[in-house]
Amino acid sequence: MAQKKQTVDGYSRFSASIKGGQVGNLYIFHGEERYLLESSITALRKLLCPDGLGSFNYRRYEGAALSLDEFDDAVNTLPVFAERTLIEVFDFDVFGGEYRERMADVFSDLPEYVCIVFVFDTLPFKPDRRRKPDAKILKHADAVEFSVQDKSLLIKWITRHFEDSGKRIGKADAEYLALITGGLMSSLHGEIGKVSAYATGDIITRSDIDMVVTPVLDTVIYKLTDAIISRKNAEALRILDELLRMRESPHKILFSISLKMRQLLAARVWVENGLGRDSFMEMCGIRYDFQAAPLLSTAKKTNLLQCRNAVLACSETAFLLNSSPEPETCLIELLARLAFL
Repeated sequence: MAQKKQTVDGYSRFSASIKGGQVGNLYIFHGEERYLLESSITALRKLLCPDGLGSFNYRRYEGAALSLDEFDDAVNTLPVFAERTLIEVFDFDVFGGEYRERMADVFSDLPEYVCIVFVFDTLPFKPDRRRKPDAKILKHADAVEFSVQDKSLLIKWITRHFEDSGKRIGKADAEYLALITGGLMSSLHGEIGKVSAYATGDIITRSDIDMVVTPVLDTVIYKLTDAIISRKNAEALRILDELLRMRESPHKILFSISLKMRQLLAARVWVENGLGRDSFMEMCGIRYDFQAAPLLSTAKKTNLLQCRNAVLACSETAFLLNSSPEPETCLIELLARLAFL
């Protein structure tokens, strides 16, 4: 949880600096939220290279083709009719290889007029703070992680983008859209456009979303576990068959089912003790209200023994799955057991 807080603070700090026109000398961009990352790079370009001066004061390099001599020349080239120069370097591992110590020395004495952005796109961002050069680089650089946004911010963003298209969407449906697309703005941006173009009414419905949005694979597994919880046994078998045809790992499917059964057990404990939904969601790591609702609803219709037996059934299946020549059969048998608990 502490790492997440640092991530949010880093991005918020960067956004505030852009809005205030106060840009630093050295940034390292990384993370899976490509929409925010690319938007931030665009904002830097507009701020530092306005009025068509990009060809003079803007440089972009691909890491594999970058030489340190070329990089030094770019750093020490004065801006033309502007206060700053902008240098972007994609997929150059400043924390690895023979250049680490030299890079650390360059970063410790950067000219005030330069702004350098290292973007970890396909390369993993894995600095080792125990190494002196890595720690030195991170001391001078502002490392900004672009990760999946907080739920409340993401729902507001989805709502605002639908409004820009002349549409409205309710909170529950916005949460559903975020879930089935994986919660990444880079995916959501295109899907919002598709749904807006398809929907005939002013208000976006769940059926509008299901008609045009292709859910990520993890969401198909979520629909399986949701069907199990809701006692929709035929639907659960249909989705399981779909997942197996897609060659999804039986172990991954079982993990998701087991997690849902543990959450159901926790929900039953919450119901018996009269505890609130918010604390249940926090304890189970559930992001959206509509995910918690079927768990709590089913928990009210079951007893503690049934929930415990469901968790035990998953554990026994996990043991069998490791040695069975037919893991698919183990999963089908598990669904049958859960249907009769």
